[in-house]
Amino acid sequence: MLRRYLVTEVLLENMPRQRKGSPFGFITTDDNMSLRYGVWYSRIENRRGSILLLSGRREFMEKYTETVNELNEKGFDVYSFDWRGQGLSTRLLANRHKGFIDSYSTYLKDLDMFVKNIVQPEAALPLFILAHSMGGHIALRYLHDHPGTADKAILVSPMIDILTPPFPRLLIRFMVNLALISGLNDAYTVGSGDYNPDIPFEGNRLTSDPHRFMDEKKILSETPDLRLGGITYGWLSATFKSIDILNGTGFAETITTPILIVSSGDDRIVSLSAQRHISRRLKNCSLTEIPDARHEILVETDAIRAIFWEMFDSFAGIADVGSR
Repeated sequence: MLRRYLVTEVLLENMPRQRKGSPFGFITTDDNMSLRYGVWYSRIENRRGSILLLSGRREFMEKYTETVNELNEKGFDVYSFDWRGQGLSTRLLANRHKGFIDSYSTYLKDLDMFVKNIVQPEAALPLFILAHSMGGHIALRYLHDHPGTADKAILVSPMIDILTPPFPRLLIRFMVNLALISGLNDAYTVGSGDYNPDIPFEGNRLTSDPHRFMDEKKILSETPDLRLGGITYGWLSATFKSIDILNGTGFAETITTPILIVSSGDDRIVSLSAQRHISRRLKNCSLTEIPDARHEILVETDAIRAIFWEMFDSFAGIADVGSR
């Protein structure tokens, strides 16, 4: 069984080459937003390279403590940050629970600033991207706009398109456009609301591992400022527009970075068929599906995560991790 780590273990004990003090820092964007970032250095003297870890919507760096520790053990330094509007980066609305973004070009500008100012000046090469869900979507757009930045990319349940059941997609888009015309850009979408700490494990769409499910709830209980609720019409409008760009004619075909897509067979958040379709359009991409995995593979059961790490090691060219 894979060992699981508490947040404090990786943040306080696994930093032998970390700068003095906290692994976290803040950078300020051109529009005066504050982005929280983290850097975790591997204990291994001869590092294998660096990982740019990009999280999904509603997530925060502490959620990936276990993953960061495993990457460090494999010999990778890890760089990550909280997207604006979530984690401990600047929230964009008075109600900090509301998920909002004006445009995905803003996410891309933030990512580019982080890469150029924090990652590239010191990162050990090769540089790999490991991105989940919305992070995978943004990663693909970034690879399109900045070819050659990353040597390889591993996209876990990437948000190539979102699922809208039980409502037809055209109806959802019509409702979004109507909401924006009505001045409801900052309003929650129907069915969305503030973070609910009482959501039970049973019936959740994210993970089949009850312990990791509760780990996240514990972190959010201890640090309420990390909490994020549902989406606004503004976020959904920006997401649909970015999905149109990503799936537009000729867009994926120009991305040449080697990519591994790891799909969740039991994903009820993002479209598996869209992942399959874009994998055929990308010039250098392979796709593997883990049949019983829910959306969040990196916080799934030990058995599912073991399958993922086997694929990661093979794609990253790690022949024998245990020999180090």
